[in-house]
Amino acid sequence: MIAPTVDPPAPGSAMQDSAASEGAVRDDIPMIELVHPMPGFPDHTRFALVRLDEDGVLCALRSLDDPDLRFLVTSPVAFFPDYAPEVGDDVVADLGITDVADVLVLVVLTAGASLAETTANLLGPVLVNTVTLRGSQVVLDDPALSVAAPLVA
Repeated sequence: MIAPTVDPPAPGSAMQDSAASEGAVRDDIPMIELVHPMPGFPDHTRFALVRLDEDGVLCALRSLDDPDLRFLVTSPVAFFPDYAPEVGDDVVADLGITDVADVLVLVVLTAGASLAETTANLLGPVLVNTVTLRGSQVVLDDPALSVAAPLVA
């Protein structure tokens, strides 16, 4: 079992920048292979992580197979600083994780009319190994986590 931190990857890695301590994503990732498709989307396994703002706080996971399919995601660091999902050894093996510093943790957002009405799925984070570029949405076994946690309190 491993508990990827929500801290950004180490300096010099593809996803780190000076704003990383606030959960920003510096670079787009041109292709992520989901080793397990997102629930409800069994035919979509190739996605790109695309920054939506200059700060890299909001990103989209865009399907490379269907340009109309995308998920709004963010690093939980800025909004849920104590969030520390624990995943099983099967996830570690599936993603080829050898160093927790290589894991990018994202949460899928449900956009509301305002930021105050936007929620995050903390029960099903998307983990991306920034070295192997393999990812997966992982359903955690923690009843304390919500699928619709308010992004701001």
